[in-house]
Amino acid sequence: MSSIEEVVAERGRAYGDFAAQAEIEQDLKEIMRACTQWYELEAYKRASLEMIAHKISRILNGDSNHADSWTDIEGYARIARTRLTPP
Repeated sequence: MSSIEEVVAERGRAYGDFAAQAEIEQDLKEIMRACTQWYELEAYKRASLEMIAHKISRILNGDSNHADSWTDIEGYARIARTRLTPP
């Protein structure tokens, strides 16, 4: 098996079927974009929320015990948070 095939297989084990995960992710993003304040948010806030939605969709579709997904959510929230108020 090639290295890319190994990566794809590993991701499938952690996150489940990509097409199913993508459906969940796009549904979450559609809901976010429908909110009246969405386009008033700074780009970094929208990007952080979109990445969090991506990670949530992986948790809902795959292995909810995959710690990296939870760590990534924390990381994207922290990136946005630190821009709100200087340290």
